[in-house]
Amino acid sequence: MLSSVIISHHFRSLALSAVSTLVLLVLSSTYVSGQKAKEYQLPNIDLSHWKVTLPIGKPIEVSPPEILDYANNELLKPYMFNDSTDGSLVFYATPGATTRNTKYSRCELREQMEPGSNSVNWTFVQGGRMKGTLAVSEISKQANGKFDRTIVMQIHGRLSNEQKARIGQKDNNAPPILKIYWDKGYIRVKTKVLKDLTADEIQILGKEAWGDDPGYNFPEYVGDKPFTLEVLVSNGRLEVVLNEKSSKVYESVDMQKWSVFENYFKAGNYLQSKDPNAFAKVKFYALEVDHGAFIAKEKLK
Repeated sequence: MLSSVIISHHFRSLALSAVSTLVLLVLSSTYVSGQKAKEYQLPNIDLSHWKVTLPIGKPIEVSPPEILDYANNELLKPYMFNDSTDGSLVFYATPGATTRNTKYSRCELREQMEPGSNSVNWTFVQGGRMKGTLAVSEISKQANGKFDRTIVMQIHGRLSNEQKARIGQKDNNAPPILKIYWDKGYIRVKTKVLKDLTADEIQILGKEAWGDDPGYNFPEYVGDKPFTLEVLVSNGRLEVVLNEKSSKVYESVDMQKWSVFENYFKAGNYLQSKDPNAFAKVKFYALEVDHGAFIAKEKLK
């Protein structure tokens, strides 16, 4: 009987010792040199309406629901991962596999209004809004010492199946009406313009009908620090807002005629370099999209 009490007391002592050790470990992980350690943070971005294209394979694409478990997906881990020190979702890109009709590789999200499908999209008449807080934390330099550049947001056009058949095109691809670049620490916006404003409804469906505008650089320098971009779309109108204070508005015949196309938002890291040593990391801290009848920007505040 006495031996049983001694054994019981022994195990109780071991248990108390283990608990004390665990408490010390927790305290030591919470306090470093008398200061509270920074807690881990995770991004709060809903990926249920996005697929991602990786710079590998033919290239490889991952759609919902698989993309929702990106943190445990071995294909995605090297290119799309969390940075728990600042709560960001990182998109890493290097030159590699390219999509059809392009020459650069990417780690970039493509909006899917219907998860898993590319066939349901939106028009300028229906309107849309995308807002993100992001940073280009790392990017390579060219031989001349200048930074490479990357596209961080887009609005891409798409032909309906009927339009594709009308012009005899093999795929549904249409030009991107909007590209937003991180360029040497500044935000640069490029849109499309009609080469011939008298082009008819069939002619404007062809890629050759559209050219590039001169582009616009926001004067504010963002460097490698976080910044906020908001894209607002309505019938005949496109607006890009930087850090909720600087705005570039496009209202022209080009925008009015663009309403013929379907569209989808894109966000991520579309690296504009083919140098084998090039790379970029783009961090997204927040990303949201909404559609339906366009709500004026004033009402969104």
